[in-house]
Amino acid sequence: MTNAFIFPGQGSQFIGMGKDLAEAFPDAKAVFQEVDDALGKDLSGLMFGGEEADLNMTENTQPALMAVSMAVVNVLQKQGGVDLAKAASFVAGHSLGEYAALTAAGALKLSDTAKLLQLRGQAMQRAVPVGEGAMAALLGLENDVVDEISKVASETGICEIANDNSPGQIVVSGQVAAVEAAAELAKEKGAKRAVILPVSAPFHCSLMNPAAEEMAAALADTDINAPVVPVVANVTAKAENDPDTIRNLLIQQITGRVRWSESVVWMGEEGVTEMAELGAGKVLSGLVRRINKEISCESVGTPEQVEALIAKLS
Repeated sequence: MTNAFIFPGQGSQFIGMGKDLAEAFPDAKAVFQEVDDALGKDLSGLMFGGEEADLNMTENTQPALMAVSMAVVNVLQKQGGVDLAKAASFVAGHSLGEYAALTAAGALKLSDTAKLLQLRGQAMQRAVPVGEGAMAALLGLENDVVDEISKVASETGICEIANDNSPGQIVVSGQVAAVEAAAELAKEKGAKRAVILPVSAPFHCSLMNPAAEEMAAALADTDINAPVVPVVANVTAKAENDPDTIRNLLIQQITGRVRWSESVVWMGEEGVTEMAELGAGKVLSGLVRRINKEISCESVGTPEQVEALIAKLS
């Protein structure tokens, strides 16, 4: 049996996430407090009982989801005595989840990650004026078909594949007219569904270049250590260990494709048979089942689930 720990990205957030962890485990509460202190605001209060619209602001969503994931990790390590370097062969995260993966693997400090993700959210929002960008999920089409759709749609503006989430679930990103054209073309090509997503900016496409420049400056001033567990990067869909490479890939990730499906396939080829999704929700668990039915994946985000994983790994 070979394990991997995976970390969710945007879309997994909900009001109340992490509250039960903070109440059950002092080691989880300590993570939320450290993130609040690093950001100089009561992010945990917003997460536990604030307004959904505020949590869905990208600059809040990103550090909040990371905080829940790291609360789980801290309990596994401190209370459960779990050594990540021995318990997992790889870690990986979807988009912002890659930052949680790097923090879990000791490549980034928690306080630095919180600040980076808040800035990442702000920079992504600043990169494109509201209303000019869009994203759409195209369901039921192969990659090569969506590639061709994106090229045709690009005649009306920027349209690029942003997320390769699982077979038959691909997200495109770009300028509104081009993304809407891609959605219509997808329906003509036999897509099961083509859904314009309720997002505030067109993530993971070339329109995010200004955000990539902001993150390059911030990451240049951030210490990155070699991870104790190899991190499967979104951009390369394979394990990375070198701090300078990781730094460059985090910059590329802002405008680049999240190769999640390929990442899961790669880990399966490397012998991974079990995964645990650490943090809020169960989006990635569902994707893993669609990508590789030979890999079992459990969601670990509640006190009961954390304790069950500790018992399993003991």
